[in-house]
Amino acid sequence: MDKETHDKLFYIAEYEGRTGSGQILYLIRRCITEFEQVHGKTYLDEDLRY
Repeated sequence: MDKETHDKLFYIAEYEGRTGSGQILYLIRRCITEFEQVHGKTYLDEDLRY
């Protein structure tokens, strides 16, 4: 990730009371939720889970 994107992400994270890692996890979870709202619940084969 380029420095400007990184710095902006971490600025937003701090503003919202999260760590940088916490912000990334929040965004990933939000992405999954939005995907599942459109496409239905995502089920993974047990062999695919890490």
